[in-house]
Amino acid sequence: MSTPIPTPGQTVGPFFHYALPYPGDRDLVAPGTPGAILLYGVVRDGAGNGVPDAMIEIWQADPSGRVPRATGSLRRDGFAFTGFGRSSTDRTGRYTFTTQRPGAVGGALPFFAVTVFARGLPNRLFTRAYLPLADDATPDALLAAAGDRSEVLLAREDPEIPGALRFDITLQGEGESIFLAFPGHSGA
Repeated sequence: MSTPIPTPGQTVGPFFHYALPYPGDRDLVAPGTPGAILLYGVVRDGAGNGVPDAMIEIWQADPSGRVPRATGSLRRDGFAFTGFGRSSTDRTGRYTFTTQRPGAVGGALPFFAVTVFARGLPNRLFTRAYLPLADDATPDALLAAAGDRSEVLLAREDPEIPGALRFDITLQGEGESIFLAFPGHSGA
């Protein structure tokens, strides 16, 4: 038996947006849950305009650094923390999640794993949103490799909204987000 040959991923087409959102998709925890935070941002195109029909997914550890294995992301029960959420952008390109701050996994810096889907992309994009670094924090290998551009991988505290974190995503051009490649995943 021969080994199947990898094929390119399907282009993110114009209709993906209608089938993937579901009730509660952006609420990893119910709003008002003790310790809940708002993670939000804007997805921008190369001209700096908000992308109105993008979709963002996040995966994260729980506050203790445990990677959830619970099922129930697609049918929220209001109790189980699954570590997965999905948010469509609004007409200004803004997305939001109600979640918890992720904890450090294995002593690494805590982060949200972020996936971006948008019309016209040949495939989804991957990046990370690190929590703001403490003064004594040492950047991990990814942040260190990003050098002067590491700022685009850091969420920022929002002084106007206590506990909120803002993480903007720029698809191209000045301030472009850093996107990651994984073995076996082709961006083409």
